Amino acid sequence: MLKADLVLNNASVITIEKRQPSARFVAVKGDRILLAGDGKVPEELIGTGTKIIDCGGKTVVPGFIDAHCHLFSFIRKLLSLDLSPPGVRSIADIKEIVRRKAQNTPPGAWITGTDYNDFYLAEKRHPNRQDIDEVASEHPVVLSHRGLHACVLNTMALALAGITRETPDPADGVIERDLTTGEPTGVLFEMLGYIRGKVLPHLTVEEHDCGAILANEQYLKYGITSFQDATVRNDYERWQVLRHFKESGILQSRVCMMAGAPYFRQLADRKMATGFGDNGLRLGCVKVMTTTTTGRLLPEQMELNRIALEASRAGFQIAFHAVEEEAVAAVINTMEYVHTQIPGENRRSRIEHCSECPDPLIKRLRNLDAMVVTQPPFAYYSGERYLATLTAHQLSVLYRFKSLLDGGVRVAASSDSPVVSGNPLTGIYAAVTRKAENAQLIVSQEAVNIQQALEMYTINAAYSSFEENEKGSITAGKLADMVVLSDNPLQVASEALRDIRVEMTIIGGRIVRES
Repeated sequence: MLKADLVLNNASVITIEKRQPSARFVAVKGDRILLAGDGKVPEELIGTGTKIIDCGGKTVVPGFIDAHCHLFSFIRKLLSLDLSPPGVRSIADIKEIVRRKAQNTPPGAWITGTDYNDFYLAEKRHPNRQDIDEVASEHPVVLSHRGLHACVLNTMALALAGITRETPDPADGVIERDLTTGEPTGVLFEMLGYIRGKVLPHLTVEEHDCGAILANEQYLKYGITSFQDATVRNDYERWQVLRHFKESGILQSRVCMMAGAPYFRQLADRKMATGFGDNGLRLGCVKVMTTTTTGRLLPEQMELNRIALEASRAGFQIAFHAVEEEAVAAVINTMEYVHTQIPGENRRSRIEHCSECPDPLIKRLRNLDAMVVTQPPFAYYSGERYLATLTAHQLSVLYRFKSLLDGGVRVAASSDSPVVSGNPLTGIYAAVTRKAENAQLIVSQEAVNIQQALEMYTINAAYSSFEENEKGSITAGKLADMVVLSDNPLQVASEALRDIRVEMTIIGGRIVRES
């Protein structure tokens, strides 16, 4: 028998493996799991070089997988002013933070801030360009909303972006205007990608590296051993940046990069499609944005069908961003259309968010063998706003974790970080309790049990990227990606789930972080 390089012994192992749900030890050889077993560790596994860790009864689970997040936005956040609640409670607070930054920034240099949330501001509105001009008139300033679907530019930034009274709204965005003068207020909807990609100076290599190091620390702290970057602007250049992060060792979590719909052809021209790469960096879905934010479906149904069919024929799995019920229905129409054009192929199509999903749409998803990648922490961090702003019908079909699973639809979990915290244990708490941060219940009948929540962050997330044979459970032959927890989520009270800490993170059999 092979000698193990590492043994986690005297542990309470939750394997997420139906044939062997629990174990007392895990043996690792190289970057793979050699054996998970009960009782005493077989003597023949132990060699002179075997490292044995006594877990003291602590819980070991598969490494968490965040199936939908945004690394490059996270980097921007980590390098920007933090405008998030509860530290920021008013526009006056935002102005004071920007004012202090402007005093220590050369005139003409950009100032960026992230994570303001109008719902929690005393004024219950977005800041506008006049607000920011009062404290930073000599600097271009862009502040992004926590949801990343809105941003605020001051006058100098608007000028650099070329946005004036005469500028028409882009097809997929909205320029908010003063109702009397028609002048832009500085608030832009669905235009942050354009501002960051075409207006803001690109981050330098050094800034990217610094941000990636900070992001890596957070991922390892949260036990995120793999994540899927769902940024619609991902292209071949982004692939090269990610490869640099991986080859330099500054990003240790495994990465699956989605390709933005406008860019999949440049990847296909390089003979790249879903599955290209290795266990450290892999190419995943094509990300297709579908929205009704502007009051109409974008892209229109026929265009949506065309994009999805072309990407499918190029060998890509498709991930459709869809929040509103109308957008979810349109995406399912497209899935059904592609199925008629390419029958019999297991495409594992995904809906990202699927925020509003009534029963008839769940049945259609099941019939398509499609899956949903949802965000349980949204219930926690945005639950209060949902209860205050959504209609009774919208609430009744909101983030239906249990109904989707009961309806035969596989569900993976994610954070959409940096929209909210990337901590999977907060997400597990939210999926199980359906409680908002202020303890209000958010459609409590959609709560799932703890085992289901763990599966959403492990094996189901692996399945979402065709990687269930490589990760997602503690099974012999799979990658040795594991975390040691301070408490057993299957045994603590549900209220204590969010207090569980990751005490050790292991990637490929290597301990990459200990607390």
